[in-house]
Amino acid sequence: MTDIEGHVAAELDRVREEVVETRRDIHRHPELSLHEERTAEVAARRSAGLGFTVRSGVGGTGVVADIGGGGGEGPTLMIRADMDALPILERGDDRVVTSGTDGVMHACGHDAHVAMALGAAAVLVALRDTWRGRLRLCFQPAEEIASGAAPMIEDGALEGVDRVLGIHVWAPLQVGQVGVREGPIFGSADEFGIIVRGRGGHGGMPHTSIDPVVAAAHVVLALQSIVSRETSPFSPAVVTIGQVSGGRAFNVIADEVRLRGTVRAIELEERERLLRRVGEVAEAIASASGATAEFERMAGCPPVVSDADSVALVRRAARATVGEQNVVTPQAITVGDDVARLIDGAGKGCYFLVGAGDVARHAVAPHHSADFDIDERCLPVGTGTLVRAALEVLR
Repeated sequence: MTDIEGHVAAELDRVREEVVETRRDIHRHPELSLHEERTAEVAARRSAGLGFTVRSGVGGTGVVADIGGGGGEGPTLMIRADMDALPILERGDDRVVTSGTDGVMHACGHDAHVAMALGAAAVLVALRDTWRGRLRLCFQPAEEIASGAAPMIEDGALEGVDRVLGIHVWAPLQVGQVGVREGPIFGSADEFGIIVRGRGGHGGMPHTSIDPVVAAAHVVLALQSIVSRETSPFSPAVVTIGQVSGGRAFNVIADEVRLRGTVRAIELEERERLLRRVGEVAEAIASASGATAEFERMAGCPPVVSDADSVALVRRAARATVGEQNVVTPQAITVGDDVARLIDGAGKGCYFLVGAGDVARHAVAPHHSADFDIDERCLPVGTGTLVRAALEVLR
């Protein structure tokens, strides 16, 4: 073991319990997208206590914190952690920590991301004399609605940043493993809305109306053919309708039905084609029923793509943390994350996965479910990989 690695290991051991307690504190106090005031205050206060220069209210509730190394000029590295929770009622009595806010929970692990970023920051500050350049912490709001990174960028969060490192705990990956992939690891994530308009009337006399419920039902079914019949099976893609709303009474034909959904794709070209086709298919199918359809493209982000150089250094950091046999290459996943905007803006970066479920021993609940939880043994793995990757960039 080298002298510096000995110092790294000792500092990681020193902050281990603090990272766990930070994660549990944030888990007890989950906050929805764009309302992360307490979480942001914790991140800002803890960063300031470590000696960072802190700027709060960046792009809304975002926090940016900077500190320079003791070795002089060098690159600026951003470590990004998202902060928001989800509108889900937490379920399960055997948790080590539970949400204290009814109907809101950290069902995707963002509590762990904030804790690991702060833990890595504490270690890097303790080792400040061994590195140069600048470390920037980015605590981002509103990842779950893909609306947090862009406002932070507009508010200067990326100015001067040369590379971005981001981390995501991943319950389907065995705890103790790290997943690193060159190229896209998460897909694009776009929200869309469709308003199907008909002509309301009496539920017992449908021939005098144009029923938007029936038209919308045909639209929902037809949209599934975009993936099943128009998209190559070698190009992962998703079109999902997650919300249907319309009508107020059982015996009244409504004037309109509103649909909201999402499109996911691994390739940029497929992202644009899918969104275009959703609008075209909706308009054509609605028209065949005598109705109309209005398509609206809403919030979204491109695929999360890691460059080869950043992937290589994260792999080395992960190997030093968990061993060669525990560093894996995951398949690209059709979930999204607007860390993509930060990596794209900086020009270099890596988003990697930290195994957070003991899948070898039992089934784990999926992300965004009421039963979701993490195995806290993932926390030192993520913190250690972040620290070692950061040191390679900054030394």
